[in-house]
Amino acid sequence: MVLGTTRRGFLTGGAAAATAGLLLPESAGAATQSVLHTDVAVVGAGLAGLTAARRLVAHGHRVVVLEARDRVGGRTLNHSIGGGHVAEAGGEFVGPTQDRIVALANSVGVGTFRAYDTGNNVYLYPPQPRTTYSDTSPLGTAPPDAFITHDIAALVTLIDQMAAQVPVDKPWTASSAEDWDRQTLETFVRAHSSQPDRVLGLLAPFLQALVGAEARDLSLLFVLTYVAAAGDRNNVGTIERLFNVRGGAQQSRLRGGSQLISLRMAHALGHRLHLATPVRRIVQDARGVTVHSDRVVVHARRVIVAVPPALAQRIDYAPLLPTARDQLLQRMPMGALMKVEAVYPKPFWRAAGLTGQFLTVGGPVGYSFDNSPPDGSVGVLAGFVGGEQNIEWGHRSHAERRKAVLAQYVRLFQDKRFGNPIGYFDEDWARAEWTHGGPTAVMGPGTLYRFGHALRTPVGRIHWAGTETSDYWQGYMDGAVRSGERAADEILRGH
Repeated sequence: MVLGTTRRGFLTGGAAAATAGLLLPESAGAATQSVLHTDVAVVGAGLAGLTAARRLVAHGHRVVVLEARDRVGGRTLNHSIGGGHVAEAGGEFVGPTQDRIVALANSVGVGTFRAYDTGNNVYLYPPQPRTTYSDTSPLGTAPPDAFITHDIAALVTLIDQMAAQVPVDKPWTASSAEDWDRQTLETFVRAHSSQPDRVLGLLAPFLQALVGAEARDLSLLFVLTYVAAAGDRNNVGTIERLFNVRGGAQQSRLRGGSQLISLRMAHALGHRLHLATPVRRIVQDARGVTVHSDRVVVHARRVIVAVPPALAQRIDYAPLLPTARDQLLQRMPMGALMKVEAVYPKPFWRAAGLTGQFLTVGGPVGYSFDNSPPDGSVGVLAGFVGGEQNIEWGHRSHAERRKAVLAQYVRLFQDKRFGNPIGYFDEDWARAEWTHGGPTAVMGPGTLYRFGHALRTPVGRIHWAGTETSDYWQGYMDGAVRSGERAADEILRGH
């Protein structure tokens, strides 16, 4: 079914589902496949794939974009909460040095606004009592936990110093790369902390929200690379910029919701975009590539695969991918992350001097934030359920999760009004068919040092995009945009 929408609804992003329907291929539901000829085929209509396609079209190339979902935006997704407002069910934040996503947003008429960060955050590490704190201290978003403040400060300094030694484009070439890739973040913390269990407990909600994983799952080299990537060519990456709201990666949001950027790029691409069109096989030879999907067969000179590693690995390639690339894809599982959001008539916590942010050890939610629209006319409190907590709560019923999340909000904020929202929804990215996790792929020990060189290297006529392949801000929307620009430039340069 093709759904209609108004121009106003499209431009405000309030009719994302309808807009997606407009872009379904004419052949939807047809028994026979269409055959298309083009210069470049792009697999995936998230920020990376759409950015690459947009750049190539601007340089006069013919492009066909194939997307498995019935919508665009990848790991960004606007959810209507009524009244013309949306809340992001996926990626949404931008911050300092994330200039590529901001430039792209500006170019399609999407502005930014500051995430709400006025007042105090809430911190609870049972069995100690609940406390509140300001993120204006030198610790930033990290809570002033008297038991481990010294350990946290020392670890942050050490990690920043080590990350500064990691070349963001080739982290496997760092002088200590092999040694760092033998360790997990957990083993590193245990070796450099006087109270490792408490430090790891505090790290858990941060990591669950950041990458959807636990410290024991992550190679130390992967973590240092992630930190090094939290900057740009003029600013060294730091753990503070990665974690913080004020002055960090969570500082700002996008007006109309982050998916609006993809919706507007998709609208400009028009007939070049085919939704509900999963790619199953890519065949290449000396003359070009043939991309086989459920709806169309595309003959092209080159192809950009701009989907998460877990999905790229499911495509059948002929000839087979080089061993290093194939092994890399097998070793890049997605994190496990769910966003849960409660909608209230007003963001009443603001009047109580609270930011809406809490950090707690235990679940289901480890970290929450104010996700209200820019005018504050509606209150939205969002939370992350990641890593172990996602595994624990992802298989439970929607009603069970709702009850547990709201009870936690009441307990953390000590206000019964949190138990009576006017709306509630959650989005489990680990159970999304064409994502299989979020917010990014992660690497355990022995992966980045041995196989990292294959991360961005083209395989014949196949080029790789997606936030995981970016040099800076991998795992973020900015990284996705950077990767799309790079992949398009590889083709424009004739590589």
